[in-house]
Amino acid sequence: MFNECDGMFEYGKLMIFEGKIMRKIFGPTRTDDGYWRIKTNQEINYILKGQNIIGFIKKQRLNWLGYVERVAEDNIVQKIERWRPMSKGPIGRPKTRWEDDVLEGIKSINIRNWKKVAQNRDSWKKVVVALYKEKNEKVEH
Repeated sequence: MFNECDGMFEYGKLMIFEGKIMRKIFGPTRTDDGYWRIKTNQEINYILKGQNIIGFIKKQRLNWLGYVERVAEDNIVQKIERWRPMSKGPIGRPKTRWEDDVLEGIKSINIRNWKKVAQNRDSWKKVVVALYKEKNEKVEH
């Protein structure tokens, strides 16, 4: 969904959509002089306490990656994740894989032994929370 070429474009479209939906959910604001107006981005951000859809998606991706690393080797999820196609791919630059995108997020918080950390559910949860907070801060500013 979010590859490196059009990632910022996709993030922008998703943030616009989220704002539109949140304006519908939270409704208009009544001014002191009795008129109604739509909520600003700052008001919506204040209501949501800085959380957004992009941070949530990244958090869920990391949760899934941790789960995949913890399941047994003979589990179907592990087999699908480790599978690599035998045929040649199309000519040109390869598409960014899901795993590459998630691992880029892990590199941003300098986790070197992420597979070992992911084996312990509690320590992995700390990593996910740390990355989620960092991503939210980057998107807000």
